[in-house]
Amino acid sequence: MTKQHSTVEDQTELMTTSAVETIQQTVTGSSVTSSMSRGVDFYFQCAVVVIGVVGTAANALILYAMVASRQHKKHVLIFNQNALDFASCFFLIVTYAFKLCNIHLTGRSGYWLCITLMSDNFIWGPTTGSIINLAAITIERYLKVVHSAWSKNRLHNWMIYSASAFAWIGGTAASSGVTFSTTGVLDGVCYPCLMWDSNTAYLAYGIWYFLSFEVIILAIFIFCYWRILMVIRRQAHVMASHEEAGPSTSQTRQSSKMQSNVIKTMSIVSVFFAVSFTPLNVHLFLVINYADKLAFAKGTYYAVLFIAFLYIGSNPFIYATRFDPVKRVLLGLIPCKKNTVQSVENIAVT
Repeated sequence: MTKQHSTVEDQTELMTTSAVETIQQTVTGSSVTSSMSRGVDFYFQCAVVVIGVVGTAANALILYAMVASRQHKKHVLIFNQNALDFASCFFLIVTYAFKLCNIHLTGRSGYWLCITLMSDNFIWGPTTGSIINLAAITIERYLKVVHSAWSKNRLHNWMIYSASAFAWIGGTAASSGVTFSTTGVLDGVCYPCLMWDSNTAYLAYGIWYFLSFEVIILAIFIFCYWRILMVIRRQAHVMASHEEAGPSTSQTRQSSKMQSNVIKTMSIVSVFFAVSFTPLNVHLFLVINYADKLAFAKGTYYAVLFIAFLYIGSNPFIYATRFDPVKRVLLGLIPCKKNTVQSVENIAVT
């Protein structure tokens, strides 16, 4: 018997009947019957698979459009954001397709299937990385707008690429580090992130996660975009006064418009993230801290989780409608739009 297999058995022995009942009560938080629970699970998993399919296809189109319009080199972090969202949506399909199969987990293969797929680890790794990357985009926009002179001299490409890599590494480490140590299999069922050494450790993790990926992230969004808005308003007044004195160049006007579109796009993405993930983060924080006093229905957990997954799948549509270079490439893929453009060009030539 290998060391890994014995570790799994030791974890299983530590899980007493009362502990399992406590875990099940925490997860479900209601007295619904097992058949009703399976019904809710099934429909929720089907809905998540649909979100994953739509999100994967949409993010793939956005990635293609950014490469075709050569924006992936100009906006590295935005391209990385879509790559992370693409990975999240792809693993949504894979993970929940496995869950729909309702596999009885046994042995070493069952254990590894649990801590990798059934625990949603492959989903939350890139999703957490997406949150880190979104904060990096916000800081990058802040530096380029509010401290433009400093960013031109000090903000190098290697810093941007390092931030992109850190989003992948940090997201994977934050998700896998907890999942591997607190996930186990009992009676063929996977219990993700529920086998903690103590309630104190569970509480400490809940507080750390809520502060790191909710409070601090929202603080970054609010501070940076508020400062960006102040600078843009000041620049608009300056440009208006210059236009009264004399017409500005079209190049300056176009550059200002492109920068404004990027900021608007990312601010909408940030607000969408805050609205989508805050209910889930607050729900999990309350469950961790007040599990003995509050009873949360399983339907409530599924509702807030569905909203979070909806953000992952819907995010690319914001880029498609707000990011002009991407929008032009995507419109060019529509046959009727392409024919219309060609007809106008032919008329102009004749």
